[in-house]
Amino acid sequence: MKKLQIKIPVLLPQVPNEKDSCVNRLIKELQAENGVEKVHIYDKEPDEVPQLCFHYDPDIISIGRIQSLAELTGAAITEKYGHLLLEVEGLRHTRHARNIERNLLAVSGILEASVSASGLIRLEFNKKETNFDDISNQIEKEDLKVQRSSSNENDYAEASQKSRGSSKKEDKVKQSSAANHDHKEGDSHAAGEEHSHAHGGVFGKNTELIFAIICGVLLGIGFGLSFVETIPDWVSLSLYIGAYFFGGYFTAKEAIETVAKGGFEIDFLMLVAAVGAAILGEWAEGALLLFLFSLGHALEHYAMNKARKSIAALADLAPKTALLKKEGKTEEVGIEELSIGDTIVVKPNSKISADGVVVNGKSSVNQAPITGESVPVDKIPVEDKNRDYSEDDEIKDENRVFAGTINGNNTLEIKVIKEAKDSTLSRLVKLVNEAQTQKSPTQLLTDKFEKYFVPSVLILVGILLFAFLVIDEPFSASFYRAMAVLVAASPCALAISTPSAVLSGVARAAKGGVLIKGGRPLEDLGELTALAFDKTGTLTEGKPKLTEVVPLGDIEENELLKIAIAVENLSDHPLAKALVRDGKERMKGTEIPNASDLEAVLGKGIKASLGNDKIYIGNLDLYDDLDDEKPSEDISTKVKGLESGGNTTMLIRKNKDYIGIIALMDTPREAAKSTLQQLKEIGIKRMIMLTGDNQKVADAVAEEIGLTDAWGSLLPEEKVDAIKKLKEKESKVAMIGDGVNDAPAMANSTVGIAMGAAGSDVALETADIALMADKLETLPFAIGLSRKAKSIIKQNLWVSLGIVALLIPATIFGFANIGIAVVIHEGSTLLVVFNALRLLAYKK
Repeated sequence: MKKLQIKIPVLLPQVPNEKDSCVNRLIKELQAENGVEKVHIYDKEPDEVPQLCFHYDPDIISIGRIQSLAELTGAAITEKYGHLLLEVEGLRHTRHARNIERNLLAVSGILEASVSASGLIRLEFNKKETNFDDISNQIEKEDLKVQRSSSNENDYAEASQKSRGSSKKEDKVKQSSAANHDHKEGDSHAAGEEHSHAHGGVFGKNTELIFAIICGVLLGIGFGLSFVETIPDWVSLSLYIGAYFFGGYFTAKEAIETVAKGGFEIDFLMLVAAVGAAILGEWAEGALLLFLFSLGHALEHYAMNKARKSIAALADLAPKTALLKKEGKTEEVGIEELSIGDTIVVKPNSKISADGVVVNGKSSVNQAPITGESVPVDKIPVEDKNRDYSEDDEIKDENRVFAGTINGNNTLEIKVIKEAKDSTLSRLVKLVNEAQTQKSPTQLLTDKFEKYFVPSVLILVGILLFAFLVIDEPFSASFYRAMAVLVAASPCALAISTPSAVLSGVARAAKGGVLIKGGRPLEDLGELTALAFDKTGTLTEGKPKLTEVVPLGDIEENELLKIAIAVENLSDHPLAKALVRDGKERMKGTEIPNASDLEAVLGKGIKASLGNDKIYIGNLDLYDDLDDEKPSEDISTKVKGLESGGNTTMLIRKNKDYIGIIALMDTPREAAKSTLQQLKEIGIKRMIMLTGDNQKVADAVAEEIGLTDAWGSLLPEEKVDAIKKLKEKESKVAMIGDGVNDAPAMANSTVGIAMGAAGSDVALETADIALMADKLETLPFAIGLSRKAKSIIKQNLWVSLGIVALLIPATIFGFANIGIAVVIHEGSTLLVVFNALRLLAYKK
């Protein structure tokens, strides 16, 4: 397995030195991530910032992901490494993509390169050793055009401009910087301006297909005329030569370019086989080989383009302009000109141009393009129109809108909360594009197999060329047999079998409101046997309601509630917020005193001062370790009674006296029970709820919605241990949560799944799979799609390997000639591609 080691300078805010416990916690969280083998502090000079050294597998995790995870866990990463995602024109097929990947990795400073046949290149590089210009020049040498690029920052363009003299090229690079995702088809920027598309030409992008058809027509006419005795043989021969030209043009062009650069491709051997057939006088067979080979390639490009266009359609969802409202007037501006805080007007039945909050008007918005929700969502204005919502993660669904969604029948005024380049849609497009470059375990396996298979085939062909020395036959017969084996053994179908399925699967998932970050999570999701769910906000509504206020002793209910609100007002915990919200509603007009000196006891409760009194609010565990003043048996029984009904309880103590119990309940989601039933039906054996609530609450919820297990009273780090324990018993485990509080547990699971990711930047970044809508019912669709993808990948592997296994002996022993071999070979390649395209039509 390929392993890389990088040193990233890390600034740790408010940490005195690298021996601080926060550093150890950071390392522990990062080390839990799939693909990261080891993280440690690198020995540094006294004046340098601490450096974290990462040992990681680039096939599983990228530097960009490592950097964003480090930042999300509290570190500020200094800008040492850059990452680029380039959309290029001119990539011909999977094998061509591999050659370019190898060439890019040879450039000094490029640490990681992943090239997808769908036209995307992901690069990680050391900015001290290389830059956009060097990378751009290398891509020009490969006869590719950069159509679009996005980066982790905008300074590639600026750095490139400083070192260039040409203002035209400066403009083009600037256009291709991170913020730009909306070029028209055919625009090209930065590199390769002077090169034409490898499959373009006199007939544009369809030139290769048209050349293949011309080849077939000439072959057909020539073959037909060969049976007419009155027509001389040279007429058919001329037509066959014409067929050779049109059928072999692109193969020859590619072979010459590759060989000139010291490379080698299996396609070159196809050309050798066709030339060999001509030398032996088998012009018709050679022309047939080139016709089917070129037609197969052209149809393969067409099929892959179909999947690629499904993903490219995401980028076209956002309109290019917006109606900006300023000083009572509206003007049309480009979306890149919008700033945070601007107000835009969205007319009825038109697309929303930016992420924002509704400040005026009421309407229903079709969010299907982003979240996959089939029913439009009602939108209403926010209460405080002057507030800055750009840093707020708690915006309600009825107030928030996303770029690319479609407004209903009424006009809306929207306050912009994200620039165009940072919108949920832009991030989704970037992450889906990155997903195409991440190789799945099966693809890595087939790549490894091909490394040994292709040389073995060449050795076999070499041996067969000299068969005439052993067997009593002319050299021409040995040569013909060797060429037939060469055609039969070409692993074209194998090379494209997995990438085509992954591309189609990722495209279909994105259309259904599910972001799958590459082949690995796509394959792993289909093999899950156990699912671990966070409770609050995942299985439940995440909106606890105040259900019971039970005074103990002489205190009145209102006085008890006033004390509880005053103290919980200091806390950000969801239960505290719910208590304050519902408590204030009950006590309208009552003045609430101010508490101070809040101290949280993780997973147990809080302490605070109210006037001269010390107030304690928490579960029974809080009082076990506090002091000798334990709650009485009667109080404990009351608490446990409320908990057995599914309530979460807070026992309140004032100084040494227990003064009351407050109970809240978080109701299960409406769809939770039916969704879990669906998951059970599709073969998920274990469904476990992990929660910080006490065991009785956990059991009550589990029984109501149909979980197999419920593990309560868990602290965040105990959830991580629970996942590790589960992985020992079950081969593959997914953790489903909000992607924020559950990030450590997600990192330790086989697949981390975040819900409601459209409203959370952190969830989008941290999860392997993100359900864009905050809907649990999307999960069976995602798992079902993954299983279908896995099944299609297996089918494709059996077809591609099975055909090769049958054809090689058939051609060696003379049961199949070149014509039959090429028909079956090209047929199998097209079969696996079109089989993969079935995923685009997968139904929920």
